[in-house]
Amino acid sequence: MDDVERAILITFDESGAIDSELKSQAVNFCQQIKETPSICSLCIEKLCFCKLVQVQFWCLQTLHEVIRVKYGSMSLEEKNFVRKSVFSMACLEGIDDKMCAVSDSPAFIKNKLAQILVTLIYLEYPLIWSSIFVDFLPHLSKGALVIDMFSRLLKALDDELVSMDYPRTPEEMGVAGRVKDAMRLQCVPQIVRAWYDIVSMFRNSDPEICTTVLDCMSRYVSWIDIGLIVNDAFILLLFELILIDGLSEQLRGAAAGCVLAVVSKRMNAQSKLSLLKNLQLSRVFGLISDDNDYDLVSRVAALITGYAMEVLECSKRVNSEDAKVVSMELLDEVLPTVFYAMQNCEMDAAFSIVQFLSGYVATMKMFSPLQEKQMLHISQILEVIRTQIRYDPMYRNNLDILDKIGMEEEDRMVEFRKDLFVLLRNVGRVAPEVTQIFIRNSLASAIASSSDRNVEEVEAALSLIYALGESMSDEAMRAGNGLLSELVTNLLSTRFPCHSNRLVALVYLETITRYMKFVQENTQYIPLVLATLLDERGIHHQNIYVSRRASYLFMRVVKLLKSKLVPFIETILQSLEDIVARFTSMNFASKEAAGSEDGVHIFEAIGLLIGMEDVPLEKQSDYLSSLLTPLCRQVEVMLMNAKVLNPEESPLKLANIQQIIMVINALSKGFGGRLVTGSRPAIGHMFKQTLDVLLQILVEFPKVEPLRTKVLSFIHCMVDTIGTSVFPYLPKALEQLLAESEPKEMVGFLLLLNQLICKFSTLVHDILDEVFPAIAGRILSSIRRVADSSGLEANTEELDVILLLPSVR
Repeated sequence: MDDVERAILITFDESGAIDSELKSQAVNFCQQIKETPSICSLCIEKLCFCKLVQVQFWCLQTLHEVIRVKYGSMSLEEKNFVRKSVFSMACLEGIDDKMCAVSDSPAFIKNKLAQILVTLIYLEYPLIWSSIFVDFLPHLSKGALVIDMFSRLLKALDDELVSMDYPRTPEEMGVAGRVKDAMRLQCVPQIVRAWYDIVSMFRNSDPEICTTVLDCMSRYVSWIDIGLIVNDAFILLLFELILIDGLSEQLRGAAAGCVLAVVSKRMNAQSKLSLLKNLQLSRVFGLISDDNDYDLVSRVAALITGYAMEVLECSKRVNSEDAKVVSMELLDEVLPTVFYAMQNCEMDAAFSIVQFLSGYVATMKMFSPLQEKQMLHISQILEVIRTQIRYDPMYRNNLDILDKIGMEEEDRMVEFRKDLFVLLRNVGRVAPEVTQIFIRNSLASAIASSSDRNVEEVEAALSLIYALGESMSDEAMRAGNGLLSELVTNLLSTRFPCHSNRLVALVYLETITRYMKFVQENTQYIPLVLATLLDERGIHHQNIYVSRRASYLFMRVVKLLKSKLVPFIETILQSLEDIVARFTSMNFASKEAAGSEDGVHIFEAIGLLIGMEDVPLEKQSDYLSSLLTPLCRQVEVMLMNAKVLNPEESPLKLANIQQIIMVINALSKGFGGRLVTGSRPAIGHMFKQTLDVLLQILVEFPKVEPLRTKVLSFIHCMVDTIGTSVFPYLPKALEQLLAESEPKEMVGFLLLLNQLICKFSTLVHDILDEVFPAIAGRILSSIRRVADSSGLEANTEELDVILLLPSVR
């Protein structure tokens, strides 16, 4: 081993055992070697003798760099030497009577050699080195090693230059056109013949090399003369390979890939249709079976899907009626296999099939009414959708407890379902009655399904009903068009055995809420809706994710139905009694309620219910008092004990107060200003008492920013609710809010002033006059802090305050 080889080995070492200084010296040494005039000769010599893959890779990489960067400055003799040497390596010929060591090297070494050959083709073919492909072909008789190298060359040529799957510069596109034109004229027929001979000769003895050749060939079909492949000999060979059981599954799949390339080739629509018909692809339909290898099924499924898509495109582009009839017949023939493939086989072609089905459904819009066979296809498409949106039972527990695996699977399915639900909506527009019947039957089938499949079946059926509602207009939903009335009735009256499952419970709640427009017009269903939202299927569900979502959805339902719920207020409040009690009789020793999101939505819904004028005053006062009194009492007790809070209890108790303020604020949103200040001042008096209590928080906890923020939010709400009745409380509130406010809080403070000015105009003149000097002082202080600072970026809060000042004035 000489110094060059040692240096290369050191540069590639990743073990960490090499001293960093020594490694740096080795890198510098190798770089110096690259700059020597004889570097090409050195690299080729090493490639002949050295079997160390690190050295081989470094030499090939260096040769590649030299050819790319210094080709123009190389002498003619040097170019000839490099060209001859690299070609000899690829063809297993000796260089100066020395056999090259690269032939026994790993795949990545051979790929690098192929990349160098492609670079030479880019620079020299066909003007300088016109015979590279023709010269290579005779060497294929040496066997698998040379055939493999030739295939690597053709694949690298496709990857590096020819394929349009990668972005190309205008120069590269020009060179690619030049290379393809020259190959078509000079050597493509010979290459295709070589492919045929190799596959015919080695299909039993060396299926791996045949697979390599066919995978390479499939890349070239798109731009060579299709007649070289579509002839009695080659097509017969490809279908034999696909259909014979005893052959390698990989070889059969590669043959299917070649036929797919033929099917996908761009050409005139009429010519393409004739080609597709003559292929008689129906002979491979039976290979879509669980009995076959996954790779083969995937490749054949991709072939069938590609074929179906091309037939569909032809049906749109051909002009004659006869051609349209032929295309429809071919579609009718292939569709059952497409449906079977998507329902029964795990494969990578699912997305392509969905795209095809979407295109097929779009063509059905031209037919009115649909024929019997098309209606059958619609039903099969719906069955495909139902099958595909089902979760795998193996993830059932993960999805129920929503661990990391469950979250990943749920996210994946949400994304995967998007196109399927778009397809469902399109089918629903083309055949609404068939779609609704299918979804109704899916629900009935799910209910009757066995317990081991019940969860996934029910969840899929409910998801279909939800997606159907997304595609319906508000008018159609209100009217209960088609089977909608029956569907909603069945949905509301059914209790699923698997309702304890998180996914089932969530989709059931979302689906019920989706159809509230129908319930709004058909009030006889309101008791069923309320029962669903309030019992163990909703707010009282054992899963916290479900109960929280149910609380939010209940609030939305109350907003929509409003006065229609007045007869049910007592029932609703009784059902929520235990939830409300968690806040009105909070146990400060417990951490259960702290930070909970449920209460805000529940109390907002209750506020909306009891805040309506349809509720008699006496009952309204009783309801509100039963909620506000215990909530305020808890705050008062806490305020009385504020001075003796110990450090361990303090965070929890402050969080509890914060939660109480939030639920009071949510409750108050249901009471309009006209009712509180006009027709029912007694209600307004309750809110004024509440405001008086909550303002004490600013006195006892002046520096607890979360509490100050929540009290400020409640003041905002009271400005709208009790109107001018808020005036007596403003001086104290503004004084306390201003006293300890940081610049960030000053922004919120100024927004409150803006609200007061916009709502009451000159009526708040005296109050603002009283607090303005203090406001101006705080703002001038902020200005000075900005001016004295070294930069403005760190003082965005102060700048926000300054920018808001003109709007207050």
